[in-house]
Amino acid sequence: MIIEPTPRPTKQVLVVRKDLKMRKGKIGAQCAHAAMKVMLDLCSRTIDSSGQRIVRFEYNGYSPWARWLESGSAKVCVYVNSEQELIDIYTKARSTGLPSAMIVDSGRTEFNGVPTRTVVAVGPAWVEDVDEVTGHLPLY
Repeated sequence: MIIEPTPRPTKQVLVVRKDLKMRKGKIGAQCAHAAMKVMLDLCSRTIDSSGQRIVRFEYNGYSPWARWLESGSAKVCVYVNSEQELIDIYTKARSTGLPSAMIVDSGRTEFNGVPTRTVVAVGPAWVEDVDEVTGHLPLY
């Protein structure tokens, strides 16, 4: 009998600014934007000979993404209490090479028309790598 090793776990963490006191629906929408942005950034985009834009959902050599998609796409929502904390998380994620995305809301429905940083997505990536950046943050 062959025993396969336990698959390496992956996750994505969505970091929300709690100080903004966003409505629950707004939080959900901003988290969805962040999760999608990371995924789209990992995709390849080409233009064919007719000028048609083509987006291919390929792993582009990034194996944690493949594992994440195949294993249920785990997501965890945590929070920070300020814009600076959100920026710091994003900066640390980028500096360590983790896929990440910062969402800046346009301010049309909240924030009095002022573009506002709301959510950062970190990962999908190996759990231990994501935890290096976000593991100290409390669950939302």
